[in-house]
Amino acid sequence: MAESPPRATAAAVQEAADQEAADQEVGGQEAGEQEAAGGSAPEPLRLSARAARSLVLAAVFTCAACGLVYELALVALGSYLVGNSVTQASIVLSVMVFAMGIGSLAAKPLQRHPVAAFALVEGALALLGGLSVLMLYAAFAWLDMYVPALVVVAFGVGALIGAEIPLLMTLLQRIRRQDAGSAVADLFAADYVGALIGGLAFPFFLLPLFGHIKGALLVGAVNAVAGIAVVLWLFRHQIRRGVRSALWAGMAAVLAVLGGTYALADGFEVSARQALYRDPIALAERTPYQEIVLTRKVALSGRPDLRLFLNGDLQFSSVDEYRYHEALVHPAMAGARGDVLILGGGDGLALREVLRYPDVRSATLVELDPAMTELARTHREIADLNRHAFDDPRVTTVNADAFSWLRTAARRYDSIIVDMPDPDDVSTAKLYSVEFYGLVKRALAPGGRMVVQSGSPYFAPRSFWCIEKTIREAGLATVPYHVDVPSFGDWGYVLATPAPGPPPKLELAPSVPAGLRFLDADVLRSAAVFGKDLRHRDVEVNTLVHPRLVEYENDEWKDA
Repeated sequence: MAESPPRATAAAVQEAADQEAADQEVGGQEAGEQEAAGGSAPEPLRLSARAARSLVLAAVFTCAACGLVYELALVALGSYLVGNSVTQASIVLSVMVFAMGIGSLAAKPLQRHPVAAFALVEGALALLGGLSVLMLYAAFAWLDMYVPALVVVAFGVGALIGAEIPLLMTLLQRIRRQDAGSAVADLFAADYVGALIGGLAFPFFLLPLFGHIKGALLVGAVNAVAGIAVVLWLFRHQIRRGVRSALWAGMAAVLAVLGGTYALADGFEVSARQALYRDPIALAERTPYQEIVLTRKVALSGRPDLRLFLNGDLQFSSVDEYRYHEALVHPAMAGARGDVLILGGGDGLALREVLRYPDVRSATLVELDPAMTELARTHREIADLNRHAFDDPRVTTVNADAFSWLRTAARRYDSIIVDMPDPDDVSTAKLYSVEFYGLVKRALAPGGRMVVQSGSPYFAPRSFWCIEKTIREAGLATVPYHVDVPSFGDWGYVLATPAPGPPPKLELAPSVPAGLRFLDADVLRSAAVFGKDLRHRDVEVNTLVHPRLVEYENDEWKDA
């Protein structure tokens, strides 16, 4: 993702170039003499002009890569912690681009001392950018002021990035005077190629290997070395010895702070993560798709409460998950059920309920994150909870995006259970869209049943009825219902069959397995009744082009 508009405005770059070209001194600029020892003309560089320019452009390349990594890290962190990736990206990009313009203007008086000024800017950028993720994580975990902190950090990083290009233009012109067009072309070529490398390195290298906090700290160290050391070494004879020593000491201090923080980062992350959860954390794992956290609390009665969180959202509590999963699965299994498809549900708890029916021939579970299904298969407590469902020979596990997988699925299923995370950002809202339910309908066998977990009709009524209306828009006849799950509150589902035809009957199969702990015919009859205050049907459908469900979710759950 290249930064657009450019990291510094073209007007600022042109002005810097014109100022350099107008200087009359042999050294390339009269103002630059202020940094030379004794006020004399700057000493010539000890390298050829070509080699010196190559070093400066290499610094441009590296700084651009670091700048884009900071940008992507802020967007990704907000998506993980807060959700709604579109909003997070909009805040970060708009604030940073605005700040870049301010920074480029603020750099104008600094061009009289370009070497020292650039070293100071890079030191500040390396420190702020490297610590940015850690500071925002702390603001979210302990201070409950993430968005204000995000705006301040994004503005600071953006302003420092904006100051880079005018100063680099001045340094390039000091090496060899060049017309403005060629200088701009060289600078932006190095800048944009560096942005490409940074944009690819973040998701494919830094994030998987180092994580958010350590990845940003490592990039900050690279930024300090590339931005300060190259320039200070190249122009070392053009600044006074005392200034040069102070700048080297400053760079060493920045590296010491970043290195010390890197050494303490794991302990900080554990403490900050624990601050987000009520109960002690038993396991935490960052995957390419999400953050998986298990917490465990033992009550005075001795009964443990194991809870699974994905990106901070509760997925189940071992104390009452049976209520949620019995209500989700068994109404859908009242019809034909030879071949069953589960979309989501990587914890295996819905799968457990499906496998209680001996006449189920096959159960296919499609889950995006292989780490989730592996955890559900191998973690002792979760495997005991799902009764080792993944070891059943009738089960096929597919690790794939459900939307993409359905587009190429040729097989039809008698029952389809959709157990997806709540649609609080665009990436999950597509799994609640008209287009998605159209694909599910195509995968249903004639007379088949589909059920969708649909959120809370009490805390998020517009979201609930938006899902129900969206399913109807895809050509299915629906029956909404809801039950009480203490860990979640009032929780809702939508049962559906392909239209035309009457809506499905909300019932249990005559051969429903014995031993259900919560659900029976009386509970289902009452589940179909909604109080007057919960009947919010004045909603729009959710589509890929218009993900209205994200707006409903974020508006309703922020007050829950």
